[in-house]
Amino acid sequence: MTNRMPALFLGHGNPMNAMADNDYTGAWSALGREIPRPRAVLCISAHWYESLRAVTAAARPGTIHDFGGFPEELYKVQYPAPGDPDLAEQVAGLLGSDGFGLDGSRGLDHGAWSVLAHVYPEADVPIVQLSIDRSQPAGWHYALAQKLQSLRDDNVLIVGSGNIVHNLRAYDWGNADTEAFNWAQRFERLARDHLRRADFVPLVEYKSLGPDAMLAAPTPDHYLPLLYVLAQHTEGEPLTFPVEGFEGGSISMLAVQTG
Repeated sequence: MTNRMPALFLGHGNPMNAMADNDYTGAWSALGREIPRPRAVLCISAHWYESLRAVTAAARPGTIHDFGGFPEELYKVQYPAPGDPDLAEQVAGLLGSDGFGLDGSRGLDHGAWSVLAHVYPEADVPIVQLSIDRSQPAGWHYALAQKLQSLRDDNVLIVGSGNIVHNLRAYDWGNADTEAFNWAQRFERLARDHLRRADFVPLVEYKSLGPDAMLAAPTPDHYLPLLYVLAQHTEGEPLTFPVEGFEGGSISMLAVQTG
């Protein structure tokens, strides 16, 4: 157990965090220094949310700038981390009965590189991404992710990148530092309470948690990566929150670490 890699859920927030020097990016950098160095990262990002099942298998994945309306310098950012075709095959094998194939052309989306650029600034840790099949319910994703647990014993860091609270319609675009809305704070507190008790069933069935849940996760894409990390938790493991805060009133930057 002591040699197992932890698993991390990182609230990635605004893509501009890729270039920023703030409390969040500083905490991501600290994680890279504090956790054991992995042989590779398997990233489940909110921004590969499609009706398909695939694992990136490119040896040299490109940097995808999958956003609009940001300053030109953000589109010039490159994160040239290598891929890991062997790990991609290993992941596809673990999920073989679920029909996951290899994608040799897809690069890294900003859900991956905007945070990992701070965790591993030298871009020297290989990264593989796993798609999120948008056609499946939350419980399916949680059960699928449990099939990946053996990777932690093989020196692979599993990273989910999204946000526990993510409502862009309510986001205060004029003031990223605005105080979090009451409903956003309530849902994050509720999630923390369940996380501290390792009581994950209500979080998997989050749509049953009331109106605050519907405001916090009006679409599943940013929430589901959390479940991939919770599925790695084993009984007795510590579960901590190495990053905290809100952006724009309606985006939680909370990070969750198991192990």
